Amino acid sequence: MTVKELGELRRRLRPDKNAISRIYGCYVNSSREIISYLDESLGTMPQDESEKYLSLLKKGLSGGLGRNLIDIVFSTAQVMDSDEHRLLTALRDSELKDAEARNRFYQTVIDSLEMEDCNYLILLACDVYDVPHRSKDDELQPDASDEVFRYILCSICPVKDGKPELGFFSGDNEFHSCMASQIVSQPELGFLFPAFDDRTANIYNALLYTRTPDQVHHEFIAAVFHTEPPLSAAEQREGFQAALSGALDDSFNMEVVQAVHEQLLDKIEQHKESKDPEPLTVSVQEVAAILKGCGVADTQVAAFEAQCGEQCGDGAVLNPENIIDSKHFEVKTADASVAIDPKHSYIVETRIIDGRKYLLIPADEGVEVNGMAVGIAAADRRA
Repeated sequence: MTVKELGELRRRLRPDKNAISRIYGCYVNSSREIISYLDESLGTMPQDESEKYLSLLKKGLSGGLGRNLIDIVFSTAQVMDSDEHRLLTALRDSELKDAEARNRFYQTVIDSLEMEDCNYLILLACDVYDVPHRSKDDELQPDASDEVFRYILCSICPVKDGKPELGFFSGDNEFHSCMASQIVSQPELGFLFPAFDDRTANIYNALLYTRTPDQVHHEFIAAVFHTEPPLSAAEQREGFQAALSGALDDSFNMEVVQAVHEQLLDKIEQHKESKDPEPLTVSVQEVAAILKGCGVADTQVAAFEAQCGEQCGDGAVLNPENIIDSKHFEVKTADASVAIDPKHSYIVETRIIDGRKYLLIPADEGVEVNGMAVGIAAADRRA
């Protein structure tokens, strides 16, 4: 899915845009017991309630593609004949009206999901979208629809105890402590099925949402989709870093780190400026080319490619925002740390002076210590 396709679905999740007739779900306690079921008409709810439900569903389509939103790919065999795909299809085709299918889905989630002794709400909705034609000038034409996209959304939301606050009691004309007993939080994870690729249904894919990119809930993916869990952002970063440091060994120095960081950061910036709707990815071969440009030996570059395949999978395609921190560039020693604007990481130099290793950072102007402007004292010149 692209950013545009994702935005098209997100814009539907408003009271005046969607075709969701009912909201379904169940409330589960920390002992994995269902406390209550949810089966309500969205149209007859008070507007503020319906907006809150839609907001929770919409949140399950938020974040970055490749980070919070991850493609789940079904094999052809699964699509043709598998319990997991058959269940998702039954939920979608019945528009969630099949109570038996709903209960089987609830139990599948409850039996597998690890939520750290937290109560949670499983929220389900089905929307039917008459996909408008998109003209050559990228304008939507609602009257020229020739595609109907039927899809289900799932959001799994932790339910937490409310905090006591002061409230005004008009009968007593006084303020007293009051507390909402249970509060539904933003979703921890969720999914869209089927995917909306090329603005049509792709039953070979689902789109998984995870609030925390470093935690993709492998147990949930294994139970609901029966697919190989995708690498989380943390797993991509750790695998990439392990391949770099392991393959380059003594050649893994500040200059190499700076070059990789700067060139990947440049790709991220160019992608944002281009407004390309496709998610940004980088291949292992592209990183290998950066290493060659830094003078890294061919044997070490080949070792990096091999180790990256072992760590991240053969033919791995990585998200640059997962393998570098585009907002921070921090250099640490045993006794100090220095944070630098990532766009200016090149200013850091390494040098050996009088037999000791030093990090050098220009300090021509604007030097502050704990918010106080200070001058730099002239130092003795040493060879």
